[in-house]
Formats: sequence, C-alpha cells, structure tokens
Amino acid sequence: MLFLPETYSVLLVSSLEKLNQSMMKLLPGTEYDPVQVVKSVSEARRRLLEQEFDLIVINAPLPDGVGVQLALDAAGETQSGVLLTVRQEQFEGVYFRCLSAGVITLSRPTSAGMLTQQFHTLCAMRERLRLRAAREQTVEEKMEEIRLINRAKWQLIQQGMSEEEAHRYLTRLAMDRRITKAAAAAALLKDKE
Repeated sequence: MLFLPETYSVLLVSSLEKLNQSMMKLLPGTEYDPVQVVKSVSEARRRLLEQEFDLIVINAPLPDGVGVQLALDAAGETQSGVLLTVRQEQFEGVYFRCLSAGVITLSRPTSAGMLTQQFHTLCAMRERLRLRAAREQTVEEKMEEIRLINRAKWQLIQQGMSEEEAHRYLTRLAMDRRITKAAAAAALLKDKE
C-alpha cells in the first residue's frame, strides 16, 4: 500500500446492513476516515448540509427514494466524488441519466475488486475537483485585485489624472512602499475615505 498524505472522508448511504458491512471492509481507516453511514435519502441530505465529504457512495434504492436524484444533486452541489450502485436491471437507464453529471454508476451484484477500483477512481476524481477549486480561487483573487486597482485608478482619474498617469502613480506608490500594486491600491482607497 502506498502512503497517502491524507485520508478521504466518506458518506455511505445504504439501508442494506449486509452490504454496509462488506463495504466497510473495503474502506480501511488508513485511506478512508471518517466513514459515516446513513440509511435514507433524507438523512443523507441533512448530513451533507452539516459537512463536506470527499466521497459519497449511494446504494440504491433507499427506503425514502431511489437515490438517483440525491446522487445528481450531490455531484452538482458538492466537490465530492459520487458513486451510485443500482440493481443490474436498472443500470442502463440510471447510467445514462447520471453520466453527464459525473456520477459513477455501478451495477450490482459486483465484486470487491471492482468496488475497490471505483473507490480509487472516486479519490482521483476528488483530487481533480480539489485542484480545479484551487485554480478557480486563484482566478477569483486575481480578478478581485484587478477590480481593486481599477477602482483606485478611477479615483485618481476623478482627481484629474489621465489613465496613464494614474497607472504610473499606482506603480510608483507600490515600488516606493515595497508592496504589491493591489496593496497600494487598497491603501490609496483607504486614505481617500
């Protein structure tokens, strides 16, 4: 087994006790921790409001619903990897319904080896989603810096500078104070309040 820098939290949504016990054996604490088990769609929805999970495994059907909509909602609203297991006769219809949402669908019965592979696939999916979220945050931060600089430039323009002069002024202020241009813009805006 490889050393993993972190473990993956798991929400297992299943009302079948025998299947839950089998899956728990495939989710060792060295890789998956904590593993929380809930037995209904409504209980899963409450738990998802309370905390985030890296992996969500749904064993359909459930006492209060099929579980397909829960899988689709979880894939669309969270950064979790989502696996939905369904009966063999339901697989094709559910697979095509869930494919575009990024839900991995698996027919039952299945083997322990196949489940283990799917758990690893979910981990890879989670890492990809984690990287995408970090990139999106970086882009958002850059956009906020640009907005801040533009607000400071606009304030200088309103005081009679040209856009080029305002740009040079902010650049010079940042260099003189040995700070970023965004920090100089924030300081300028704070001074003008």
